[in-house]
Amino acid sequence: MSNEIDLPESRVAEPIADPGHAPHVWRPTDLDPKAEKRAERQVAGFFIASIVFAILFVVSYFTFEIGEEWDTILGMGASTVSLGVTLGLALLLIGVGIIQWARKLMGDQEISELRHPASSTEDDRAGALAALDLGIEESGIGRRPLVRNTLLGAVGALGLPAIVLLRDLGPLPSEVVDPERGKGLEHTLWKRGERVVRDVVGTPILASELEVGDLVNCQPEILLAFDEKGNHVLHGVDVQVGKSKASVILLRMEPDDITHGKGRENWTVDGIVAYSKICTHVGCPISLNERTTHHLLCPCHQSTFDLADSGRVVFGPAARALPQLPIMVDSEGYLVAQSDFTEPVGSSYWERDSK
Repeated sequence: MSNEIDLPESRVAEPIADPGHAPHVWRPTDLDPKAEKRAERQVAGFFIASIVFAILFVVSYFTFEIGEEWDTILGMGASTVSLGVTLGLALLLIGVGIIQWARKLMGDQEISELRHPASSTEDDRAGALAALDLGIEESGIGRRPLVRNTLLGAVGALGLPAIVLLRDLGPLPSEVVDPERGKGLEHTLWKRGERVVRDVVGTPILASELEVGDLVNCQPEILLAFDEKGNHVLHGVDVQVGKSKASVILLRMEPDDITHGKGRENWTVDGIVAYSKICTHVGCPISLNERTTHHLLCPCHQSTFDLADSGRVVFGPAARALPQLPIMVDSEGYLVAQSDFTEPVGSSYWERDSK
């Protein structure tokens, strides 16, 4: 006599009996076309309001003053309050509109199914795509152009605050911003006649006092200069910004060792060359010099530059040559710059080539 019990096929397919669903309760929007249209206009209204607040964000950005003369709202910075409120409401109203859309207009029939294995069969995948198509159909996005178009408009309008905020991060690389302070990605404090001075101590450098093999860390004189009242011409952030881009290295070698780049034949003084101290890879300060080869090594990632050959990269991850500062001597024999660097200094960014 067998101990096996024959189970009905339904019991084998469903180890737990389906308890079923509560009777479906129809919503007013399912039964009344007027209520449906009213809900559709309500959802579209939330999306349109989001667009309005996105535009008000941009208006607030350009309207309220910041800095020494603050506009205020309830004793707080008007710019901060208005930007936060308008952007927050623009995002909130999109979320509220989608929730109302789901509650009042999308299909709300409940379904149940057995849990499938992790790897679906082809039939299951086809069924999933069919369910997705059904969900899209039940959402009504295809037959509700007012809701669809206002949603797309609200999401698209969020690009306006994004554009404003990204543009506010700083000047474009090609913009000249306060050249006297060396601001802007493509400018430094160097200009024609600016003396090259020793870092920290600030003493000017006579071309005649450097010997072959000497390497000196230098800055433009304005970083350490005083005005007629005895105050530094530059101070605080301006000094840090200036140093971060204007730092250079002087190296004297035999003039015959130098291979001049095109148009750089007069950029040196009796074998003295000047190059940016900032590595073109990720911006590390460099000063490790191999005297016999005139190679300058970056300690961070071992990028190596040939100072006898226009700062050319000879090893490592750097993709650009080290920028060279054209120098000359003034009437007193001190080393001065001929001009600013002719290319941006520092690590490469998206608009630069790899030359």
